[in-house]
Amino acid sequence: MRTLYRNGRIYTSAAREATAFAVDGGTVTWLGQDDGIGQHAGAAVVDLGGAFVTPAFVDAHVHTTATGLALGGLDLRHAGSLGEVLDAVERVSRSGRGRPILGSGWDENSWPERRPPTAAELDRAAYGGSVYLSRVDVHSAAVSSVLIASVPGLAAMAGYRADGWLRRDAHDAARTAAHAALTPGQLREAQRAALRSAAAAGIGCVHEMAGPSISGADDLLGLLDLSRDEPLPEVIAYWGELFGVETARELGAVGAGGDLFCDGSLGSHTAALHDAYADRPDTTGMLRFDTDELAEHIVRCTQAGLQAGFHAIGDAAVDQVLDAVDVATGRLGRVGGAGHRIEHAEMVRDPRRLAASGLLASMQPAFDAAWGGPAGMYAERLGPARALHLNRFAELAAAGVPLAFGSDAPVTPLGPWAALRAAAYPSDADAAISPRSAFAAHTRGGWRAARRDGEGVLAPGSPATFAVWRAGELAVDAPDERVSRWSTDRRAAIPGLPDVAPVVDLPTCLLTVVRGRTIYDAAATGA
Repeated sequence: MRTLYRNGRIYTSAAREATAFAVDGGTVTWLGQDDGIGQHAGAAVVDLGGAFVTPAFVDAHVHTTATGLALGGLDLRHAGSLGEVLDAVERVSRSGRGRPILGSGWDENSWPERRPPTAAELDRAAYGGSVYLSRVDVHSAAVSSVLIASVPGLAAMAGYRADGWLRRDAHDAARTAAHAALTPGQLREAQRAALRSAAAAGIGCVHEMAGPSISGADDLLGLLDLSRDEPLPEVIAYWGELFGVETARELGAVGAGGDLFCDGSLGSHTAALHDAYADRPDTTGMLRFDTDELAEHIVRCTQAGLQAGFHAIGDAAVDQVLDAVDVATGRLGRVGGAGHRIEHAEMVRDPRRLAASGLLASMQPAFDAAWGGPAGMYAERLGPARALHLNRFAELAAAGVPLAFGSDAPVTPLGPWAALRAAAYPSDADAAISPRSAFAAHTRGGWRAARRDGEGVLAPGSPATFAVWRAGELAVDAPDERVSRWSTDRRAAIPGLPDVAPVVDLPTCLLTVVRGRTIYDAAATGA
């Protein structure tokens, strides 16, 4: 079926304004002005009514099932105290009549008590039921006694605490047990809810960061089936398991990596640092693997034609990944990181070294919006001086590090325009990149992160994967010479993006289309 979209404002890489485009099947076949639509007689016509049209966003780092469970579960992001959390658990326990409770989003840093609930407190609030409450970073959780008892050998695992605040291996095991209590139908509905939320945010593709300690093989296979069978965003799968090449192949993953946890998170004091935490001088976090293991993983992935990918937040973890790339380079006789990824990369000591490694940095600008600044969690964990060295988008891009943006949902919400705002207006203005460069990182950068060059643009011959927006006035930008290797257009000033400054309203999604197939229509949903 041929469809002509007219009377719009089309965001393209062309050096002239476009107001219309044509789609045949799943491909864009023409792009131009309304006065050229006569050549498309017989096509179905969609009047855009002056709406703004862009390539659909790619969220390069998502945990889909956990995101759906957070959307439908106990949301603790706005809890202002320990007491509020316990009250919420009690309310859900009464209405749920003994069903397991899954909650997420709590952050003890803003509470008067400055600590999470204990297992004993959760036992009382849930009347002895099973409770799993993940911290906002999803690298630790507060759990009840019955959940602890359901995991054999939990007390001997790294990260176990008798008061029920679990990290590292103990947290992973408890999360697996909590999710195992859900039915397959509940898991599918959570996945569907997350993907529908992504589609409503103008996201046409998500990179699913799966793994044996995150969601499991059956969960990933069900998610891939769901995205193929229903009008939902495309799912590109990653399987974060050390040496998990064969499993990744069997599951249809493009990488034996992604969230392969080299360290943890700053919020949970598990990100690996060279120097101790400012608020916990007794710890520097911990690396989970040996450097030689990571190097061997890179070699195996390269030889198998799969991507390697590593979760690395702290400076010690980032440096370990770069050390592993150096070792792999010697073994392979080529740049060891080329075609591979590093996830988060928040604390990069040497952007030029990261650029030389060949690794692409998959980052989450909303982290800085949530926890940056002189009074934020980063400053508390690291001290204000060290916290300034996190999420240096401009320095990374200027050094030549390829960037892809995402949310790490459910850690931060699915919200690509908010991510653009966070990258263009970070807590430290010197770290800012232009909205155009941020947009490229959240569209073309996401496709290139999955080795899908050529996607993420609106041009004849490109996939018809786009989003339509209610948006205000558009800026007129000169191409940014300073940052983002994806911004290759060096010609005259071209139509730009809506203003994403903190004081203005962000665009609202009206329609999301993936390869010619509508996956979200605000009019049909009454939104």
